[in-house]
Amino acid sequence: MSKAEPTVFVIDDDAPMRVALMNLIRSVGLRAELFASAQDFLRSKLPDGPSCLILDVRLPGLSGLDLQRRTTETGMEIPIIFLTGYGDVPMTVRAMKAGAVEFLTKPFRDQDLVDAIQQALERDRQARNQRAAIEELRRRFASLTPREREVMARVVAGLLNKQIGAELGTSHTTVKIHRHQVMEKMGAGSLPELVSLSQGSIEFIARGSESSTAPDRLVQTKTATVIDCTAPNGLAEDEIGKGLDPRCQGFR
Repeated sequence: MSKAEPTVFVIDDDAPMRVALMNLIRSVGLRAELFASAQDFLRSKLPDGPSCLILDVRLPGLSGLDLQRRTTETGMEIPIIFLTGYGDVPMTVRAMKAGAVEFLTKPFRDQDLVDAIQQALERDRQARNQRAAIEELRRRFASLTPREREVMARVVAGLLNKQIGAELGTSHTTVKIHRHQVMEKMGAGSLPELVSLSQGSIEFIARGSESSTAPDRLVQTKTATVIDCTAPNGLAEDEIGKGLDPRCQGFR
């Protein structure tokens, strides 16, 4: 979760407008960086932290809508608030469909822009937190050995230890050891939590980064029936029958 100071980038070729926007942004306690063109913005080294972009539609050289398309193509994920004195419906629709937070026509109310800025910054914070969570999940999954990934795929698909052992040609005791390592490395305290984490890994696996060592079964976990036969450390309960599903006998 990022603690960096939020930054509002402003791109407008009208110098008085840039200054007016800077003063408004600073008046609500936010940091502003100003640019006269889209090219200047693209050449600059941007600070790492929550941010958004206030962007004039009509700019010399690369237009605001062209810059929006460029950021999408290059993977620069930044919420955009468009400003224009010449807005029309098709232009607004195009910008909003491409993910713009707001499209304001000059002159606009200061409060409308402030509200849009707060919305855009919150959207960026959430996106950054989500990307950080995905990266942590990838790191955990990458720490698993090929055999641990095979075991994990079958565990989250609902197979019991003896069944997994039969499929992989190993003893159920060895499966229990691998299962415990999977739970530890993935940071899961229970089987349902492991299933949830594995579902979060589906997109990563589908990209092919780890597909050579991840069985197809892992991609099918959304329809798996989960039987929670695990103690918090990921091993089977020593005593079966105390409120557990009868199928948990297969863990022993």
